[in-house]
Amino acid sequence: MMRGRSDGGQKKRLVASVCIVALLVCFLYMYYGSSSQGASALEYGRSLRKLGSSYLGGDDDNGDIKQDGSLTNVEDSLAVAKSFPVCDDRHSEIIPCLDRNFIYQMRLKLDLSLMEHYERHCPPPERKFNCLIPPPSGYKVPIKWPKSRDEVWKANIPHTHLAKEKSDQNWMVVKGEKIVFPGGGTHFHYGADKYIASIANMLNFSNDVLNDEGRLRTVLDIGCGVASFGGYLLSSDIMAMSVAPNDVHQNQIQFALERGIPAYLGVLGTKRLPYPSRSFELAHCSRCRIDWLQRDGILLLELDRVLRPGGYFAYSSPEAYAQDEENLRIWKEMSALVERMCWRIAAKRNQTVVWQKPLSNDCYLEREPGTQPPLCRSDADPDAVSGVSMEACITPYSNHDHKTKGSGLAPWPARLTSPPPRLADFGYSTDMFEKDTELWRQQVDSYWNLMSSKIKSNTVRNIMDMKAHMGSFAAALKDKDVWVMNVVSPDGPNTLKLIYDRGLIGSNHNWCEAYSTYPRTYDLLHAWTVLSDIRSRGCSTEDLLIEMDRILRPTGFIIIRDKESIVESIKKYMQALHWEIVASEKVTTGSELDQDNEDGESNVVFIVQKKLWLTSESLRDTE
Repeated sequence: MMRGRSDGGQKKRLVASVCIVALLVCFLYMYYGSSSQGASALEYGRSLRKLGSSYLGGDDDNGDIKQDGSLTNVEDSLAVAKSFPVCDDRHSEIIPCLDRNFIYQMRLKLDLSLMEHYERHCPPPERKFNCLIPPPSGYKVPIKWPKSRDEVWKANIPHTHLAKEKSDQNWMVVKGEKIVFPGGGTHFHYGADKYIASIANMLNFSNDVLNDEGRLRTVLDIGCGVASFGGYLLSSDIMAMSVAPNDVHQNQIQFALERGIPAYLGVLGTKRLPYPSRSFELAHCSRCRIDWLQRDGILLLELDRVLRPGGYFAYSSPEAYAQDEENLRIWKEMSALVERMCWRIAAKRNQTVVWQKPLSNDCYLEREPGTQPPLCRSDADPDAVSGVSMEACITPYSNHDHKTKGSGLAPWPARLTSPPPRLADFGYSTDMFEKDTELWRQQVDSYWNLMSSKIKSNTVRNIMDMKAHMGSFAAALKDKDVWVMNVVSPDGPNTLKLIYDRGLIGSNHNWCEAYSTYPRTYDLLHAWTVLSDIRSRGCSTEDLLIEMDRILRPTGFIIIRDKESIVESIKKYMQALHWEIVASEKVTTGSELDQDNEDGESNVVFIVQKKLWLTSESLRDTE
């Protein structure tokens, strides 16, 4: 009896112990499992191996305490250097708002036929990447422009599937440690330069040069591949925004940016492209495999929105020439659609057709009542793009533009410094524009003087102005062999149309979210009060610093122009981010660029350089 009760008690104790252990395991799984899932399976705490003394010559600056011993900010109250973990090497190419793994994990209900899975879907704060993106194994400082147009290091983008898949089209060829770009494309196997000249010849442009003596400056290349079309336009003083999604040709935009060619990750899906109306003189699609007839022609109507008065759409595709039944049907329906949109055929030869958009509203007003597609509502804003859905309607011109019968823009390069006609939309005067242009010219000279010990004529190529306003920072760089992605926030005046009217390019973006680009794609970031702006909106300074680090190439630069307190508060991150201070200079009191500081606080120009570092695993693979 006693033995029986004792056995029963032991069994009860055993069962209780098993239950406790099971509960503990469940708790640990729920806690760490959710943390792991929220971090997209990142391996935190990956050790770094020092190269040289401190990641190629570091510093031990813990600048988190002011000289008087006080802390710089309540938010930054820890008087210790911040540290960030390193992401798993598998995430060396992560684009947080274009992460398909995130879409799968969150089980977002997206319409694949409408390309919604290639549109932006940003993670909530608790799932953001709070770690540094490591470069791939064997990463090297990128080849300099203009040589980079034709070759890049294979180790920097270790993907060769496009070279095999497009081997008959001369997209790219693997040659030893490099990937070489012969200049071919799906439609122009024998070179983009010859193809570009043929389009200019079709349009009877002088000397077969597509820029039409400076009248054609900005181009939108849809489904651009590795952007050879845009790359070969640069020699004609034409600036192309090369756009493609992160699709089965996953790294095409990454290759474009590594080559030093302007490019952007985007798709014609359900949302408007991040560009204002009347931004481009030419849109181009070379076998981009887009169904232009879907949803009442909504994608063609989006192109119509961003084309200038009299703008062109160059379309090279089997529908333009093939004689089989299906392609003939598509051509017939597409021709009828663009005719109702008041486009006309400007030229058609062999496999390419070029349509032209009307200069005024005359054709729209002459259409029969009920003609489809309809005109957009008179109260619709054609320049609103942030999260705005496309509409299957024609964007008519304003009364001013209708009477002008054209864009009213000067030819390039005079366009860069001529007051844009749309200045009046913001109540800006010509004097304000000219003063802004001159102020930034002086400031850019000052920036380059501060960096003179670190940069040569070809040190930087891809530049991003994170708060571009009217684009005067980019305009001041005209004589340098660089290009600038001008970013304008959706929360302020939509001055991006002024930037396009100056012959520059850019995009609309909210810096509380990650930008649509691959890691390591820009050589220089210019942040004029960007950190102050996002802090005032309640967004995380740390998140933005990590995002800036993601975008920036190793050995690249960041120019921060902001309040002194903001600059002091971020100094503690220098060692954690593997950035080193290049220069720090207090801005002269009364500068017209820094009048937004209502508290009278001084601004500081703070320039840092990102060091080249590798994870232990990457370094081991390299060795």
